Amino acid sequence: MDRITLKNFRCFREKQTACLAPLTLLVGENSTGKTSLMAMIRSLWDVAYSSTVTDFKQDPYDLGSFDEIVHHRGGRGGRATSFEAGFEIAPQKSRVGVGPFEDNNQPIHFEVQFERRGTVPSPTKLRFSQMSVWVELMYEDQSWPTIFGTPNGEWKLPDQLKIAGQLGEGLDAIFPLLFVLRSQLKNRESDGIPEPISLSGSKLPTENEWNLIEQIVDSYLSRSIENQGEQPFASAPVRSKPHRTYDPARTTRDPEGDYIPMYLANVYFQNKKIWNKLKAALERFGHSSGLFNEISVKPLGSKESGPFQVQIRKAGKRAKGPKQNLIDVGYGVSQILPVITELLRDDTPPMFLLQQPEVHLHPSAQAALGSLFCQVASRHRQIIVETHSDYLLDRIRMDIRDGVSPLKPDDVSILFFERDDLDVQIHSLRINQEGNVLEAPETYRSFFLKETQRSLGL
Repeated sequence: MDRITLKNFRCFREKQTACLAPLTLLVGENSTGKTSLMAMIRSLWDVAYSSTVTDFKQDPYDLGSFDEIVHHRGGRGGRATSFEAGFEIAPQKSRVGVGPFEDNNQPIHFEVQFERRGTVPSPTKLRFSQMSVWVELMYEDQSWPTIFGTPNGEWKLPDQLKIAGQLGEGLDAIFPLLFVLRSQLKNRESDGIPEPISLSGSKLPTENEWNLIEQIVDSYLSRSIENQGEQPFASAPVRSKPHRTYDPARTTRDPEGDYIPMYLANVYFQNKKIWNKLKAALERFGHSSGLFNEISVKPLGSKESGPFQVQIRKAGKRAKGPKQNLIDVGYGVSQILPVITELLRDDTPPMFLLQQPEVHLHPSAQAALGSLFCQVASRHRQIIVETHSDYLLDRIRMDIRDGVSPLKPDDVSILFFERDDLDVQIHSLRINQEGNVLEAPETYRSFFLKETQRSLGL
């Protein structure tokens, strides 16, 4: 995702646009909508790329019911009846060819409108487009009537091409709808289906216009297929507590990272090559952050199915030092271990949504985490971080400036959330080649400036 839009969602009343990048940092005061934005990013991913029901209560984001999600000003301001969100993708950054559009630089847009269904939000309008060609599906009477348009006109598919709403739980996702729509568009002539109804402009689309419409549907369907089972990894702000001894368990991902010790043990027992690679990467971060020099898995029996411990070694200047149990080396190591393990393992998802990964870390470790983000973020591994750490942000700026990161200035976006009465304004900030933050409002980092002035007696 390269850009996201919001309207009437939580604290965002007016339409907001935020620029995303391979590495995006969300900064601002508490309760200004940073976590809400991350929750919406995951929900948009689910609607656009998944066949699962959109769930605004899925861990680690519990946004509540429709009334708690839609913008509400109180009193006469009232409550909105719907909220909207969308995103765009630059075609040269996508991993899938887009046919007739692949030679242009116009972004691909996806938009969705949510309304109340019972007590929860549900998509009621879907629109995807590129340049001035678009397709729109509006939920109506247990079906999805389809309208499409080009610069030459707008047309509505006849009733015979309404997409039936009886698609099970997939009704809340675009994935099954696209399968039906693509089949209907491609077989419209062989099946003897009536011509579309003209709403404006030309009576009928040209063959080229039909091809463009089909290509938009194919493009989104390709992305849906490509991203099946690849929901963004979302971490909780507080991770699981360490244990002295672990018993074998399932390794299903969870926001708190409960599965990480078992994942490490599985890799250790089942694939030494992958273990050695992961162990080396973890230890490089441990050394640069000052948290540890060595990590290991210690079996407490002769069988792989037996209990085990995770051990950490912190080396001194002249000696290696003893191995210590994870629970005995301070909370910082166990809190950051789930985050860095997910970032460094080979089978990572395409997007990370990280809440305050710096929790319990010393400033030097927070800075090292910023360097790690610079090393692993890429066009195909997008990292979105909610943070209150100036040390993390400053390290990223300096790594870009000093050329020690593969990222360029345009690969980093800083989103500053500023409270404006009952609403919140998102400022999309950039950094330049010298690491300076550009286009920042006067209120950006004003607290730190005032504290510095006070400490200097100014």
